[in-house]
Amino acid sequence: MPSRPLAIGPAGHAAAHAIERTRTARGYSQRQLAAQVTALGRPMTFTALSRIERTVRRCDIDDLVAIATALGIAPQALLAGPLMPPGVAGVGEI
Repeated sequence: MPSRPLAIGPAGHAAAHAIERTRTARGYSQRQLAAQVTALGRPMTFTALSRIERTVRRCDIDDLVAIATALGIAPQALLAGPLMPPGVAGVGEI
């Protein structure tokens, strides 16, 4: 029985959008950023990067760290996006 891929959660969606926003703000194409990530020792095709940005593929922690390094930012900056719609309280929020 084939296993189903894990769903991409709110943090994954936020990170994917942050990656795309930061990449375009830096003026990188997907090919250029994927090449930078590969040069850092984390092999990545532009297709894989495109799938991450479109939330078709999960971005694992190693991908996230390499992408952030290639973009010249801290990995947590890619995780700082909105995780929930406005007005929805999360754990520890009122």
